[in-house]
Amino acid sequence: MFSILIPTWNNLPLLQLCIRSIRENSAFDHQIIVHVNDGSDGTLEWVRTQGITHTSSPDNIGICLAVNESAMHATHDYILYLNDDMYCCPGWDAALVNKLKELDTDLFMLSGTMIEPRDTNNPCVIVRNYGSDTDNFDEARLLAELSQHQKPDWLGATWPPTLVSKRWWFKVGGYSSEFSPGMSSDNDFSMKMWHAGCRIFLGVGDSLVYHFQCKSTGKVKKNDGGAQFLNKWGMRQSVFDRYYLRRGQIAREVELKEPENNSRLRWELLRSRIKRRFS
Repeated sequence: MFSILIPTWNNLPLLQLCIRSIRENSAFDHQIIVHVNDGSDGTLEWVRTQGITHTSSPDNIGICLAVNESAMHATHDYILYLNDDMYCCPGWDAALVNKLKELDTDLFMLSGTMIEPRDTNNPCVIVRNYGSDTDNFDEARLLAELSQHQKPDWLGATWPPTLVSKRWWFKVGGYSSEFSPGMSSDNDFSMKMWHAGCRIFLGVGDSLVYHFQCKSTGKVKKNDGGAQFLNKWGMRQSVFDRYYLRRGQIAREVELKEPENNSRLRWELLRSRIKRRFS
């Protein structure tokens, strides 16, 4: 069904848990492709012994180059980008497949819904603490309480797990390398899909993954993704999220409409242009 891209950087216990969850909790057979950054913790050797399709680099090349390298080996019609610090819950892929069957186009961007241990005021996630790492992960309690976590489909899909058609992944050029090591690369990919004509950015409420939060981005030297996004697209990420993607709103319709050209949007776009000019 899916070609699942997983970039990893010396997170072997998390990667092992992630892949086990795919194997045990998926309704369909998927192709798993791992990009191993560095791998000095034994990741590369483990991936080889598992017979997993993989690419590798001697140093950390970041998310953008890693997923693009992995995508070259995709054999299925759909590409799903997944972080190595995610645990796929039972039914996660069936919910995405069911949503796919409702669409009459391959120009879409779907996301699963994350369960996270800490509240970051993100309206797209479910907050419930089942552990912050593999050592204290309460898998049994998560599975026992899974039916309690219900969330309606939401607008503004951007973050992993992200599902797109392979055809459109390559049409828009995958993830933009200028955003390496990866801050704001998700938002940039969404904008590229928007400019390609995509109007389906849908978070699937029944597709649940547990996210341990920032196990790789927390140790990398970050690029200034917000400034790069502004300079590239002429608007701030927050404007794109709020007025175009309507991120976090309940998805009463699958397809987004063009943003209303009202005075508030025009003011926000003017502020963005002024900020870009003087930044």
